[in-house]
Amino acid sequence: MLQRAPTTLAASTPGATLRDVVALTKPRLTSLVLCTTTGGIGLAGGRILSARTALTLLGTTLAVAGAHTLNCWLERDLDGFMERTKLRPLPAGRFDPRVALVLGLVYSAVSVPVLFLGVNALTALLGAIALASYVLVYTPMKTRSPAALYVGAIPGALPPLMGWTSVTNKLETAGVVLFAILFVWQLPHFLAIAINRKEDYARAGVKTLPSVRGDAVASRHIALWVAALVPITLALVPLGVAHGLYLAAALALGAMFFGVSVRGLTGNTDKPWARKVFLASLVHLTGLFVALMADAR
Repeated sequence: MLQRAPTTLAASTPGATLRDVVALTKPRLTSLVLCTTTGGIGLAGGRILSARTALTLLGTTLAVAGAHTLNCWLERDLDGFMERTKLRPLPAGRFDPRVALVLGLVYSAVSVPVLFLGVNALTALLGAIALASYVLVYTPMKTRSPAALYVGAIPGALPPLMGWTSVTNKLETAGVVLFAILFVWQLPHFLAIAINRKEDYARAGVKTLPSVRGDAVASRHIALWVAALVPITLALVPLGVAHGLYLAAALALGAMFFGVSVRGLTGNTDKPWARKVFLASLVHLTGLFVALMADAR
């Protein structure tokens, strides 16, 4: 039976403490957010090397760091029951939860004013929505309903739209399509993780679609969401944001992703298949954004 990680604080060096401060912000996810935000800026015609871009990325980084740190604080006990998360700083007992709470609140409190004063009100509003929905809605909802997946996809999809609005200061169709691509992409991506980590989530009391309704239902959702994702990715072409190179890449990557996902409809919903879907999702998103930046207007 899985034992929780110890919760007593251990002595730590300054370097180890700094690493734990960074770990609380979930740096890999934060890096992905910064990439998609930068992509939104570039696609909207903004200058990457500018003060406005720097402030957009700073405010976004602070918002994401605040959301992730507060998420770690709120889920410190839950994380102790999962193999994937039990060695994080708080459940492992390496970091004071009170300090983590203060850090999360400070990051969050500074992020929105940075976006409001340094960028524009619309981008600041989107940042506030991302922060509030992740911390106040998604995090507590995870142990209550599989629908938390759809709430959690909102803050994950807002960064490229924030990059777009930081340049244009308005909601435009192309920016909303970027949001839609990231929103829909996250659904099969995280459903694949939920199948692969079903026992881990169940021990922690997290309600996922595979644990509540079974792998077969989750596999159908994966295929349906990937099928919906492909035409959404193509919408950037008639909008004039991208052209032939991106179109070819989106079609090829979409076919690859869909081909992997539909194998689950035959009843092959085991963990190796889920891992293939997860890897295919990463290849799809990476290739899509590389092609988009190479072929952008």
